[in-house]
Amino acid sequence: MSSTQPAQTTPRRYQLFIDGQFVDAESGKTFKSPNPATGETFAEVAEADKADVDKAVAAARKAFEGKWSKMSARDRGRLLYKLSQLIEEHAGELATLETMDNGKPIKESTYIDLPGVVENFEYFAGWSTKIEGETIPVPGQMFNYTLREPVGVCGQIIPWNFPLLMAAWKLAPALAAGNTVVLKPAEQTPVTAVELGKLIAEAGFPEGVVNIIPGFGETAGAALASHPGIDKIAFTGSTEIGKVIAKAAAENLTKVSLELGGKAPNVIFADADLDQAVNGAMMGIFFNQGQVCCAGSRLFVEAKVKDEFLARFKEKADKIKVGDPMDKATLMGPQVSMEQLNKIKSYVAIAREEGATVFSGGASPELEGAFQNGYFFQPTIFSEVDNTMRVAQEEIFGPVTSVITFDNDDDLLRQANETMYGLSAGIWTRDITRAHRFAKAVKAGVVWINTYNMFNAASPFGGYKQSGYGREMGKHALELYTQVKSVWVDLSGKPIGWFGK
Repeated sequence: MSSTQPAQTTPRRYQLFIDGQFVDAESGKTFKSPNPATGETFAEVAEADKADVDKAVAAARKAFEGKWSKMSARDRGRLLYKLSQLIEEHAGELATLETMDNGKPIKESTYIDLPGVVENFEYFAGWSTKIEGETIPVPGQMFNYTLREPVGVCGQIIPWNFPLLMAAWKLAPALAAGNTVVLKPAEQTPVTAVELGKLIAEAGFPEGVVNIIPGFGETAGAALASHPGIDKIAFTGSTEIGKVIAKAAAENLTKVSLELGGKAPNVIFADADLDQAVNGAMMGIFFNQGQVCCAGSRLFVEAKVKDEFLARFKEKADKIKVGDPMDKATLMGPQVSMEQLNKIKSYVAIAREEGATVFSGGASPELEGAFQNGYFFQPTIFSEVDNTMRVAQEEIFGPVTSVITFDNDDDLLRQANETMYGLSAGIWTRDITRAHRFAKAVKAGVVWINTYNMFNAASPFGGYKQSGYGREMGKHALELYTQVKSVWVDLSGKPIGWFGK
């Protein structure tokens, strides 16, 4: 296989973005971010820790109480829209950097991630002037109204699976509502977040409104979550780390929103259009190398069509091109890191021990040239899975799906809801009554009917149970970044209560 990776002789170098300036970490430390397709160092990045978090929070506080609070909502919206235009102008370059730092296919970076980033900043630019209070008809000669105000300084910790898109999901509503931000990108994929800092500066945001501090979760992330100067923490990542974040924030009673793991049921009924359902199952688990919190990793198939469905599913899965993510024909690139690759391999071994059958895949592909040391894994299908197995209950976060059979609607719903997660679910059926009944009964924040992995900046996203709390995107995201103040005015001019007599 010939490489289409852009030639790179030396690693790219990145600093922290604090108070409108690109600066080294106080400690002088840096860390390496590898290209997952080759294992070679792609970038060397300044490593933030507590001292840098302190600086960033101080800068964000100064901006929040200074220039940013004095800027009109209209001007905030214009800045967000200008940023969306700058991102669109640099979309090609940003997509390439995203693919080289994360490993996702260039087709996905170009046609899914970057358009989604632009869309989110455009959408929330329009909300800046529409965040309103209300009047309440209280009794007596009183006037009561509410103000919806920004929360303040927001700490935002984003994951590595959609680095730039998750930055947009967090930053856009926070800025539209008038907050300032300290953003910590994942240590595995810091590059595009810092590149975004350049465009934020170019767009004309005041210094300190957005601060970007790459670093490790145990140091920079922990310092941010427990910082007394932070008014709100938003985190996207694993349920395990989400619990750590929530505990750290609780010390200061910091507001928290969490978008965490999932183990989504993706349901194939016998009456479904099987060609459509197979494509939906493919999109549900193999998109972004399976590194998706809402991935349809539990594939429930009605028993009477199991064999036919599995045959079609395997045929398509075996044809997926795995390899160079810069090749436009590639459908699956590498996993994000060696750590993630090893995690997937360990779960495959566990599934075999539990008695599941490897129906397709189950190993790393043999690639040539520059990609021999990449973190690749084959699309993998397990059949003969019981819903109680670890492979069916624990989030693998890779291109591994567990096929589980069911006999009727009641059996399905029981199994679908037997999980600690509740982020998403999908159903494939021609029976519209059954589809709506399932959508109502399944415990999940997002339900797709005869489709999968559909998102829009106007539509809320978030989970039930241990998949987190709070909703991102849409008007519901503004609830995460605003607080309500109630104001009472006496219109009578008379003393009130017993003390006025």
